[in-house]
Amino acid sequence: MTHTEIEITAELVRDLLRDQHPDLADQPLKLGARGWDNQLWRLGDDLAVRLPWATQSADELLRKEHACLPALAPHLPLPVPVPQRLGEPSERFPRPWIVTTWVPGEPADRAPATRPAEAADTLAAFLTALHRPAPDGAPAGRGRGGPLADHADGFADGLASATELGLIPDPDAVRAVWEDAAAAPDWAGPALWLHGDLHPANVLTADGTFCGVIDFGDLCAGDPACDLAAPWVLLPDGAADRFYEAYQPAPDAATLRRARGWAVLRALSCILIGDAGVHGRPGGKPTWGPPAHATLRRLVATAGR
Repeated sequence: MTHTEIEITAELVRDLLRDQHPDLADQPLKLGARGWDNQLWRLGDDLAVRLPWATQSADELLRKEHACLPALAPHLPLPVPVPQRLGEPSERFPRPWIVTTWVPGEPADRAPATRPAEAADTLAAFLTALHRPAPDGAPAGRGRGGPLADHADGFADGLASATELGLIPDPDAVRAVWEDAAAAPDWAGPALWLHGDLHPANVLTADGTFCGVIDFGDLCAGDPACDLAAPWVLLPDGAADRFYEAYQPAPDAATLRRARGWAVLRALSCILIGDAGVHGRPGGKPTWGPPAHATLRRLVATAGR
């Protein structure tokens, strides 16, 4: 993470709004979250301001959301943050920023889904609606949605790091899940729209089920197995089968295997980020660890099915 040299404050956000979108500048404003790429500031009751702060790639990701998400959002059965305004770089803040709709709910890393059937059906309906063929020229992912084999080194490094930290009780079992997934045939269908980053901090809950999906910075076209890892990552124990029964069209065996590999990659990454948070290291988020450990436990317990 590379934090911006400019401190983002409520005063700065309000000044940016006054300069470029003055009709919004007098609404109540408060910090919502400091994410991986962006800071989120709630604006009034219905809007949010997102500003890049921690990665150089955030600028491009925000522009991509502004360009692509308004056309996709009306077809999705869960609320998503729909871009409303674009802020251009200026002397006050030399990076782009956006104003989106506010999506209420609690991130699933803090409030996990507790109603398995409802959550599985809701997630399946969302991904069924999103996973449509993407047009020519749709954005490619940052390592998302392509061949799983491209991530072999990343898997090996992640497993080694987590094992050295004492975070993986049975690394051979985790490796077996990965190797089966990596051996599955590649996706041969059309490139589909993908969220690309469905981990618990990017999915919102209310009353034990999912109520919104946020952070479409990794929106891209590719293999749906990347997103179909989400049941292992987001749902309570035993709910993945119900998700796969509800998702349409029914994924083939190879896609299901690749999805498990993507879930392993996601879990290892979040385990390391969670451990960094527990120990106060830069970029750490302690709430990311527990759901990631649960993901690996589920995957290992269902290996060979």
